[in-house]
Amino acid sequence: MKLDLILRAAEILTMVRARPTVRAVGVIGGRIVGFDDEIAGLAAECTLDFGNACVTPGLIDAHCHTAWWGLGLTALDLSRASGLEELYAMVKAEVERLADDPGAWVHGTGFNPASHGGNFPDITRLDELTGDRPLCLRHTSGHATITNTATLRQVGVLEPGFASPEGGIVVRDGEGRPTGLIEEAAQGLVQALLVPYSTDRLVDALEKATTRYAAQGITSFSEAGVGGGWIGHSNIEVTAYQTAASRGRLHARAQLMPAIDALRPLRAHVRDFLGEGAGMGLDLGVGYGFGDDNVRFGHVKVFLDGSLLGATAAVTESFCGHDHNTGYLLDEPEAYRERALAAYRAGWPLALHAIGDAAIDLALDLIEEAYKRYGCGDVPCRIEHFGIARPDQVERAGRLGIAVAPQAGFIGPLGEQMAERVGAERESWLYRGRSVVDAGILLAGSSDLPVADNNLRRGMQSAVDRRTDAGSALAPAEAILPEEALRTHTEWAARATGQIRDKGTLERGKLADFTVFSGSPLTAESIAELDIMATVLGGKLSYDARAGVDPAGASQES
Repeated sequence: MKLDLILRAAEILTMVRARPTVRAVGVIGGRIVGFDDEIAGLAAECTLDFGNACVTPGLIDAHCHTAWWGLGLTALDLSRASGLEELYAMVKAEVERLADDPGAWVHGTGFNPASHGGNFPDITRLDELTGDRPLCLRHTSGHATITNTATLRQVGVLEPGFASPEGGIVVRDGEGRPTGLIEEAAQGLVQALLVPYSTDRLVDALEKATTRYAAQGITSFSEAGVGGGWIGHSNIEVTAYQTAASRGRLHARAQLMPAIDALRPLRAHVRDFLGEGAGMGLDLGVGYGFGDDNVRFGHVKVFLDGSLLGATAAVTESFCGHDHNTGYLLDEPEAYRERALAAYRAGWPLALHAIGDAAIDLALDLIEEAYKRYGCGDVPCRIEHFGIARPDQVERAGRLGIAVAPQAGFIGPLGEQMAERVGAERESWLYRGRSVVDAGILLAGSSDLPVADNNLRRGMQSAVDRRTDAGSALAPAEAILPEEALRTHTEWAARATGQIRDKGTLERGKLADFTVFSGSPLTAESIAELDIMATVLGGKLSYDARAGVDPAGASQES
């Protein structure tokens, strides 16, 4: 027998406790067939020998926004602006660059008021710079957009009797004039002018994004919302992922969470949908898990509240320091209950976006009712972010056996702002780690790109040391061990996404997806300081940083 690939390294971490390390892995047909002595004496079409490097299962980002980030790679990077005058200068230069294209939008991403003394751009200044040209500047949280009067006019905000849509707000000043800030679901007003993006443009965005994923050691990701609501980019968005994969332009495996807005009421036989004959889903009954190794459906994504930095998280007490007092849910609890339960009985595990503790209460209520009425499925329901979680909520989530996907990567760049929002008494509730693990909750590692970057090594180190970029410790009692941090992006992420049969650990029969680190994440002084040497997807290199290595990335053996 001849193998397709033998991969060797001084240390290969399997994440399997019965056999934690090996030195060689054999691959046939994109899957693992054996280790060490099991493949001794066998020849292979090619060999990848990484010497003293450390190989792990391919890293999984359990919650990110790939198309959004990919599309934004050509937009103004507002995170580079320090002070509003720099932001205005960037907008001015972009308007001048687009002078020959009068209908082109000015797009910007990564706006954070903390870089501007807590201030937002003045709509009057933006109007002076842009005139009649449409403008869309995205808040770093993704939960707010800043625009100009020309765009507000196009979407009808200036018409008499205009009312903000359910689940969002067009912010106005004390005299009732729009400030240009649009929150949450109201962003759909502007989004409606931009969507649908063409499949070709989305494919380009996915290729650019996943090429960069490979350079970060990422082999799989969960796309947290496609096909509907303000998070979607096209009602046929899935086609872009399938097209990218078929053309060899998708460089990481995609699990797609359809936004609940993309689901519609379905009726079937009275015995279907767990005996109720009706549910919510996609046409033809396509549901969770449908797809192949490259593109597959995951949980259904449900937005319950907004963001902490965007000042829209739904909280039980006024401790976020924002104008809405306690933030807000994006719909009525009973509306969520009806739709979420209908999706769950149609076979969709729930991924409920909940940052504030009031939203987490609702998320736990919905999951508990779903489990009691319809039973626990093979795949756990999830709470996305679990951002401001009270101790009683951690205990309850543990009893329910759910998964949570907080973002340790927020701690460095955003930790100081988050701590200021919630106050010293509740700082220990932020983006938990240790208490989640100890409660028996699946802790899935995620970046929430582009809210923070997808350097998962930095995020893992933040989970271990809980240090902000300013050097402060954020809830240090929530620190986890390096091995646990690695599991959040391997085994635990695979379990939380329902993909442990194929990913997350290195075992016979699983996908041959590997991340090659310059040293061991378990013993390195800083995981963040490790380099990604290579990434292997299905037994083939998707990224190789080694100087002088042939693009094929392997030596040939007869």
